[in-house]
Amino acid sequence: MLEYLQGIDAQWLLAINGMHCDYMDSFMWMVSKTYSWSLIGIVALAVTGRKGWRQALIFVLAIALAVLVADQVSSGLIKHAVERLRPTHEPSLEGMIHLVRDYRGGLYGFVSSHAANSFAIAVLVGCVMPHRAALGSLLAWAALQCYSRMYLGVHYPGDIIGGMLVGLAAGALAYWIWLKATARYCGEDAAKPSVPDSWAVTAATWGSVAVLAVAAIF
Repeated sequence: MLEYLQGIDAQWLLAINGMHCDYMDSFMWMVSKTYSWSLIGIVALAVTGRKGWRQALIFVLAIALAVLVADQVSSGLIKHAVERLRPTHEPSLEGMIHLVRDYRGGLYGFVSSHAANSFAIAVLVGCVMPHRAALGSLLAWAALQCYSRMYLGVHYPGDIIGGMLVGLAAGALAYWIWLKATARYCGEDAAKPSVPDSWAVTAATWGSVAVLAVAAIF
């Protein structure tokens, strides 16, 4: 059964990785980079910081907690416990993976820390904002991040699904702590950002996609 599932995982990975072209190589490469979160991070911090330094500090600490939990569980615990080779290090897939800029990633891939971190941040920031558009946009952005890792050939779909689950849990935990800390140190009303703040984060999310899509042309 396990071998059967691994076979399906490899087939899906090869199908996604095989649909490549020069433009998508550049686009997915940039999407996968940490700096792709820059605009979203700046806007989210700006709209939170307008309500005072305490709220901004709690927000930053919550983000740090979400990433710390997601990264430590995925990379620090699960990867070394399972020791599943990445597709780019799997001998049976040698020569079958399309490499972008000869990038292979670390030795082990389950679960994806990229997926865990992306979904942890998306859940936290999306829940902090009161409109469903922000949460939906951020989850779509996190999904694009995950797709980029499969496109680059460094993660199986199973790695991504596992990372998503870790990230969802880490983001929910960080949001719960954010709620408690914000209510205690900033007041109950401080935990209710305005709708315009949500639309600003939504715009920043899709703006990031647009910027990277244009940058990939060059």
